[in-house]
Amino acid sequence: MILEVATLDVRSGMEAEFEKAFAQAQRIIGPMKGYISHELRHCVEQEGRYQLLVKWETLEDHTEGFRGSEEYQQWRTLLHHFYDPFPP
Repeated sequence: MILEVATLDVRSGMEAEFEKAFAQAQRIIGPMKGYISHELRHCVEQEGRYQLLVKWETLEDHTEGFRGSEEYQQWRTLLHHFYDPFPP
């Protein structure tokens, strides 16, 4: 099992919209091969910052399977425009 940890800095004032979009996007990741679970946590120390924790069976399930899938394109469309800066 691997743990993906992503720090997501959401554009100021867009937190509620991001959380609504994430509620839709999380339905995309669940059925992916190798997906185990995920958590989205709001940082209490910095407004607009979130931690996304995703457990995958293997690194390839994340990097090749999910990131290389059509479903990832839907994920990107729903979420990527909220980030500033874009997470590495």
